[in-house]
Amino acid sequence: MADTSLDTSAGAHHPGPKAYVHGKSHSDIPAVYALKEQEKRLIEDIKAFLDFSFPEEGSLVRERFAALQELGAAVARFPSVRAAGNGWGDGQKYGVIASSNRDSFLESLSSYSPAARLLHLPVRAVGAHSYFIAKSHAFSFVAKLVDDIEAFYKPLRQAIFSIICTLLVEEVYFSCLEDPMFSREIKGHLIDDLVSLWDNGVELDTAKHQPALETLWTVRDASPPSFGTMDGSSELMRVSLGMGKDWSDFLVTKLSDPETQCALEEFLFSLSCEEIQEVRSRLVRFGISAVNHDEVRSFLGTRPAYTMVKSTDPRAIYDFYMERRDMAVYRMHSAVPGPKKTLEEMYLRFRLTRKEDQ
Repeated sequence: MADTSLDTSAGAHHPGPKAYVHGKSHSDIPAVYALKEQEKRLIEDIKAFLDFSFPEEGSLVRERFAALQELGAAVARFPSVRAAGNGWGDGQKYGVIASSNRDSFLESLSSYSPAARLLHLPVRAVGAHSYFIAKSHAFSFVAKLVDDIEAFYKPLRQAIFSIICTLLVEEVYFSCLEDPMFSREIKGHLIDDLVSLWDNGVELDTAKHQPALETLWTVRDASPPSFGTMDGSSELMRVSLGMGKDWSDFLVTKLSDPETQCALEEFLFSLSCEEIQEVRSRLVRFGISAVNHDEVRSFLGTRPAYTMVKSTDPRAIYDFYMERRDMAVYRMHSAVPGPKKTLEEMYLRFRLTRKEDQ
């Protein structure tokens, strides 16, 4: 019998009776809670390979993705965040928000710290976030099983990278929602994008700023730091070649600002601005013209501020963003020198404010 355990995309046809999960057919599950077509084909190919060569591992993959499907079906049962007549501010017990009640939602978000936000978001939003985390773990698990099979390496890595980028965009959006300098109109647009993620199954692919941010992370992922003279020019050139005109406009407009410079250097070198200053001071002090990766690490000791972004695990990009964001928040509260926002937040803010001015 053909295996249809992964065929849960919206509108998909299933032979025989429809499968139902507490009143909702799998074919009605929003696409955000089902694998994309290319992901399903990839997993089917991997299962076929494992079934032939390593049956026990093939069984583990089937179990893991069956559990992921069940989680997606469970999340999809919760009310839509946009559910009409149940504004999040008016009917919090339903865990939903109407688009007409965005102001209440924004006020509610600002009432809680990022650490406490989880318990106060609509259930559908928390469920969507949990689903993406579970999906990243499922694909990472498969990647470990077939890490020596070249044909599977790149597509698996791309699938994991895409999931991580969706989680990253969600975090960047939340950081911008906490920015008091943004207008309510801009924050309303960010809320709309997030609600589309949670409700409509778009993974922010059609959101206004997802492509630009994902491109930024993609070119950064493909351009590891080379250090050298620590001036960052070669790294910036490699990143800029993969970006669009708005990135060039951002650099021309904002790069004279010291905080933007520091945030960009952190992004390029995977070092905190404090560590970058320490390395540069050593280069001057000891008359060193260039430095390599190992020498940089020897200068800074065994506890670097940020996770090194390794090409073997796209999840390190998420760690790298969160660590920079936490450091930026610390600097803001402590009033110490250095960037008070990440480069991604600065870039998104530039795009948002420019659109508002047009």
